Amino acid sequence: MFFDTHAHYDDERFEPDRDALLASLPDSGVGCVVNCGSDTATSLVSLSLARRFPHVYAAAGIHPESAGDYTADDLAAVEAMLGEEKVVAVGEIGLDYYYEDAAPRETQLELLRIQLRLAMEKDLPVVIHDREAHADSLQAVKELPGLRGVFHCYSGSVEMARELTKLGWYFSFGGTATFKNARKVPEVVASLPADRILLETDCPYLAPVPFRGRRCDSTMLPYTASAIAAFRGSTREEIEQLTWRNACAFFGIQDPSL
Repeated sequence: MFFDTHAHYDDERFEPDRDALLASLPDSGVGCVVNCGSDTATSLVSLSLARRFPHVYAAAGIHPESAGDYTADDLAAVEAMLGEEKVVAVGEIGLDYYYEDAAPRETQLELLRIQLRLAMEKDLPVVIHDREAHADSLQAVKELPGLRGVFHCYSGSVEMARELTKLGWYFSFGGTATFKNARKVPEVVASLPADRILLETDCPYLAPVPFRGRRCDSTMLPYTASAIAAFRGSTREEIEQLTWRNACAFFGIQDPSL
């Protein structure tokens, strides 16, 4: 079975068939999904989906794209959700320096640090979004020894991955691993310890080859697994099994297959 560690089934592109698609995933070989919020509203939808589908879990948090207008009430709402049984992480949180009109970097860092401390208080892992902000992202997570987390859709260097590995962090990879222009990914994937690798889709975004440009969903995970297997000289089945075990351990979910 595959474990999709990062999805966005709250997205409007799933409106026509969301329930049917989610219900069908176990029969399609996808045993678990973590749906990640990006603000209060989408975190609440993630929680709602997790309550309705046994194989769906939720992460709650405020994405850096929402850093410019978050409020104390937003943070309080996220904190309340973190007490729910099926909320297994704080996320998607992090830093995004790609867009010129994004919230100021200082504001993004302030929000990130608040949510990292909240994760420590709740003893939950974090799901980090890091786009064009590698140095600041690494510094922020290093400020809290013992913090647990994953860099989703990891795009950093081998050297940064080594630093994070020493701290016990995980790395997830999605459809971009199948793209021809993903130059760093093969080297990074080959260098990682087997017990630190996770699979994700980030659906509906980043569909893998041969579906690039289409709406992505969790049933496309085998294509990413095949790419990861090729980078590591392994088999798709081995990657499926090890990433399943890794995800269950990371999120503290009892392996449903046992």
